[in-house]
Amino acid sequence: MVKAMLEVADQGDAVREDTGCGILYGVVRDSAYRIKKLAEAEKEAHIKKGWWK
Repeated sequence: MVKAMLEVADQGDAVREDTGCGILYGVVRDSAYRIKKLAEAEKEAHIKKGWWK
């Protein structure tokens, strides 16, 4: 999901015609990185609990 969000943001940024679109794609990109960070933290928590193989 994160990879797809980053691809959409990159593609949109490449063809955008105004700053409003730039802001939107920036929000998508920022959200993707936040989701990635949260998912990695959750994975680490599960590893520490022995729930992750």
